[in-house]
Amino acid sequence: MDVSLRPVREDDLPFLNHLTNDLEGSGAHQWYGWHDPHHHRRRWEENGFLNDEGGYLIITRDDDRLGFLSWHKLTTSRVSFCYEMGLIVAPEFRGRGYGTHAQQLLVRYLFDHSTVNRIQAATELSNLAEQRALEKAGFTKEGVLRGIGFRAGRWQDGVLYSILRADLN
Repeated sequence: MDVSLRPVREDDLPFLNHLTNDLEGSGAHQWYGWHDPHHHRRRWEENGFLNDEGGYLIITRDDDRLGFLSWHKLTTSRVSFCYEMGLIVAPEFRGRGYGTHAQQLLVRYLFDHSTVNRIQAATELSNLAEQRALEKAGFTKEGVLRGIGFRAGRWQDGVLYSILRADLN
């Protein structure tokens, strides 16, 4: 599978907006309502979506933009941290394994270029496709997070997954 990751470019901003600020682009599990349409532009101008606290990368195959991955640093103690990651795959590319492969690439990238020991991802309990993708990518299900996220007018339960550096050996 010829999936790769690359930094966000300025011409990706409309694509990011479609995947995050449009119900058809984001999908039922990622739709949180409309937001500031200039948010992505400001963030791109500030740091190109990459800094020491996290970032965004575009998922590509040849010339196609398939979606994007994001991650951010979570402090876990006074001397340690983990990354939490997420992704949105464009509707026309969902269900083909691209998200699973992209998650594997990001995990490898973060373990290769940081001292992080744990990467975690959460999804809604009803998002069975993402749960399967995380498991195929090597993540371990840790448990249910009751009432963790508000979407579609009600509180949603989530599922937490993680992968440790040692899991790749």
